[in-house]
Amino acid sequence: MNAPARRPLRILFVFRAPVGGLFRNVYDVVKELAQRGHQIGIFCDSMTGGPRGEQLLAELKPMLALGLHRTPMRRPPHPADVVPLYKTARLIRELKPDIVQGEGAKGGLYARFEGFFAPKSGPIRCYTPHGGSLNYKPGSLSHRVFMGIEWLLERGTDLFLFESVFVRDRFAEFVCHTNKTRVVALNGLHPEEYQPYACREDATDFFYVGEFREAKGLDTLMEAMALLGRSGLRPSLTMIGGGPDEGMIRRLANGYGLDGQVTWLGVRPAREALTMGRIMVLPSRFESLPYVILEAVGGCVPLISTDVGGIREILPQESLIPANDPQALADAMRKTLARDYEDVKREAAERSEAIRQRFTVEQMVNTIEDAYYAALGARGRV
Repeated sequence: MNAPARRPLRILFVFRAPVGGLFRNVYDVVKELAQRGHQIGIFCDSMTGGPRGEQLLAELKPMLALGLHRTPMRRPPHPADVVPLYKTARLIRELKPDIVQGEGAKGGLYARFEGFFAPKSGPIRCYTPHGGSLNYKPGSLSHRVFMGIEWLLERGTDLFLFESVFVRDRFAEFVCHTNKTRVVALNGLHPEEYQPYACREDATDFFYVGEFREAKGLDTLMEAMALLGRSGLRPSLTMIGGGPDEGMIRRLANGYGLDGQVTWLGVRPAREALTMGRIMVLPSRFESLPYVILEAVGGCVPLISTDVGGIREILPQESLIPANDPQALADAMRKTLARDYEDVKREAAERSEAIRQRFTVEQMVNTIEDAYYAALGARGRV
């Protein structure tokens, strides 16, 4: 006998910035859920996103049966947070969603705030941490405050959807061992993203793709480039992205005398960025499950990465290097340059094949969808 058909759901996604890996995740999940017949709404920040974020939101808008709603949202805690808190509550009353899905620390706050006062009432409240607050200066007063807020909001959460085993375990370590339902829905790629990228003819030896901020360890990359120069090597490097520390990183590059070696390109779409160099370098201090690593590995791009966050869920641990160690990074870059590039590419292709079955958009959304229905079933609302 066939299983009974499951009714379409009304789902409101709440998050702050339509940028980076968090938004890549939301974009893929929202698009797939809408194509499966669910009614979706989005509530996000109106001050960030840039041209790329605006383009992606415009692509999603025709699929959003519950609408696209935006208001200013600040990254750090701020008294103005009362406005998106109020607007989230109003949207929930107006749209009557079955599911409210909070993404990231601020989205999780707005989505779950009312649930703290009235758990097990209203919509199913789900939360997906993306590593930001969990990874923010562990041990500091700010981190303890953020984790205290997460501990309070656990009361208003029905379902935790973690993007990686690392983030699930990080939550247990820093917040609490919750008895609420916890599901790991690994970030995924589309089938076409498992096709090899071909380097441009003017590709540099190395390249970096991502945000320019302290957590990404770009100061260690500049120091590693300087160490290579002192040993007689002058590899070329393309820096793709932007962020609050861009000025500082540029000054470091100038101070190390890297002017003729480093090209700065700004933010580019992933499919373009991943063709700009022969070997990608990710020197991060903190990560969760970075899409840029997943996209690079899927596309058979050779890379050098630090052993942080959930990266070892994608790459073998023995291939990773320690964070905050410019000499180790310089040594890895030197050794990779010395290898036959065809061997390096073959190894990258083997890594792509090894993850192909585990990291797919279809599997990610199947897991999320099943978790939604299970949570509704526990409330007797399927």
